[in-house]
Amino acid sequence: MLLNENLHFIKNEIASIQSKQNLDHFVEIVAATKTRSFQTINDIYECGIRHIGENRIQEAYQKFGSFDLMPNITKRFIGHLQTNKVNRCLELFDTIDSVDSIKLAEKINNRLFHLKKTIPILLEINTSGDKSKKGFSPKINEDFFSIFNYKNIEIIGLMTMGPFSQGEKETRESFSLLRKTKDLINSQLTNQSINELSMGMSGDYRIGIQEGSTMIRVGTKLFGKRNY
Repeated sequence: MLLNENLHFIKNEIASIQSKQNLDHFVEIVAATKTRSFQTINDIYECGIRHIGENRIQEAYQKFGSFDLMPNITKRFIGHLQTNKVNRCLELFDTIDSVDSIKLAEKINNRLFHLKKTIPILLEINTSGDKSKKGFSPKINEDFFSIFNYKNIEIIGLMTMGPFSQGEKETRESFSLLRKTKDLINSQLTNQSINELSMGMSGDYRIGIQEGSTMIRVGTKLFGKRNY
């Protein structure tokens, strides 16, 4: 089965890179399932994947009705979330991995308060400096830390995307900066810490793992080219 072979290849690459870098932390593989059919998602689930990532609310809404047949699957929102779609997003997803502003974090927290529930989130940091990308600046300020006071979101880590240039040097610098930003944040927190680093997609997950990624988002490397 091609999917199984692709997944096996990625796992072997993770193990090889970690062995060379003397790393031993677990790296979660998140299957980026944008444009993929429910059957394809079911197939990758059968291969052992338990985390999927979608970045379109409407597309996810059309797919997720049958997910009761997949116990223990975690549905992660990995795209840009508009504040007017927060309610629907929280109905569909188990985590939001791309919280890119204080305004969005506050909207999510307020909605969760009314729902009487808590979910884990990742904060998106724009470490590449690409102006078209969303995310907090890696130059952390006092306002940023106000997010950690919200009671209905559990901040478990950070997320970033590699630069548009896709150059190895620039990508490594971007991922290294996310790791350093995590360390800086943890040095300022007193009663909690963040541990997850979501960095690396199909084209650059090797660099992400070398720089300490705990979560990679892979689509084409698993499924082949997307059908747009």
